[in-house]
Amino acid sequence: MKNLFEIPMPSVAIKGLEERYPVHRIYCVGRNYAAHAREMGGSPERESPFFFSKPANAIVANNATLPFPLRTQDLHHEVELVVALAGDALASKGENLTVTEAQEAVFAYAVGIDFTRRDLQTESKAKGRPWDTAKGFDHSAPISNLTPVTSAGDISNARISLSVNGQLRQEGSIAELIWSVPELIAELSSYYCLRPGDLIFTGTPAGVSAVVSGDELEASIGSLETLRVKLVARD
Repeated sequence: MKNLFEIPMPSVAIKGLEERYPVHRIYCVGRNYAAHAREMGGSPERESPFFFSKPANAIVANNATLPFPLRTQDLHHEVELVVALAGDALASKGENLTVTEAQEAVFAYAVGIDFTRRDLQTESKAKGRPWDTAKGFDHSAPISNLTPVTSAGDISNARISLSVNGQLRQEGSIAELIWSVPELIAELSSYYCLRPGDLIFTGTPAGVSAVVSGDELEASIGSLETLRVKLVARD
């Protein structure tokens, strides 16, 4: 009989390598683009970033067909630059990283979509409850293959965009991040001991909106692999 406790660890393919990147944890930062902060009713001022998380098994590989999530009538897309962590700074330290150490901990980049059950999030906010059911559900974190920093080039000014059924919904630049990637990592490391295998979704530009069954989404950031997913109705 197969061991019921042999559960495979979620992982992501790495461009140019046979090895896969094992996913340890998924961290996300909220409202890290000024225009998105405004559209969500917040302030774009550079206050300390706030974080939430998704389970590692929320990861979905590129070109996937996804069942429309349970318990929502208002599913929103949020395209994001995803940062994959690894390196000596994490192996030897992992917490209270300097900005320099944080930059050295960046192993690779990817394109991700943070799917959000907006109706559940709105209800949670109104009642002062956690966002877990709105953010941390099955298939809520599609991601492209990782591109190591050594081959990604400079993406600090890369265009970030998302289209639904060929129609542009979101567009911006990585340069518009309120908190830069190394700043986010350094701040996050003051709360958690970061480890290789940790992914960080770094925030989304303005233009988030609802998607429905049958929609095809395409997300891109500069020269990184384009992310494509399709939503389908449940059987």
